Amino acid sequence: MELKIVPLEVPEGGNLILGQTHFIKTVEDVYEAIVNTVPQMKFGVAFNEASGPCLTRVDGNDDALQAMAARNAAALAAGHIFVVAMCEGYPINVLGRIKDVPEVCSIFCATANPVQAVVAESEQGRGVVGVIDGFPPKGLETAADAEKRRAFLRMIGYKR
Repeated sequence: MELKIVPLEVPEGGNLILGQTHFIKTVEDVYEAIVNTVPQMKFGVAFNEASGPCLTRVDGNDDALQAMAARNAAALAAGHIFVVAMCEGYPINVLGRIKDVPEVCSIFCATANPVQAVVAESEQGRGVVGVIDGFPPKGLETAADAEKRRAFLRMIGYKR
């Protein structure tokens, strides 16, 4: 077995979700979960099959984001993973609905940060082991930092 680091593309001003799933209709179900929750969100979703024709299935409502999701899925080259590239919305708005999709097994990350997937490769194929999301901590939060965090949450409407 060999471990590889695969950098993923994140849309400028947007986010990426990486998860594991198990069924061909993932693309349709994730599409519906997103548009039924945040209809104005622009996104692309790609899913790598792990049996049969082993195709990367792609859908979405934005051509550039669909292409980005497909590039990420192809770079990972791991079966049963899905990638959502998204703008004009946030993962927090859709993660609950995506997690409720029956074939979704787990979410590795939902991020706007630079992200790398840790991929294991064997003679059978590849699998995502985990992710490196963003950067390491630079210190412990101070009272002033906590106030800035709370002010930010109020500004974007998540806290009163």
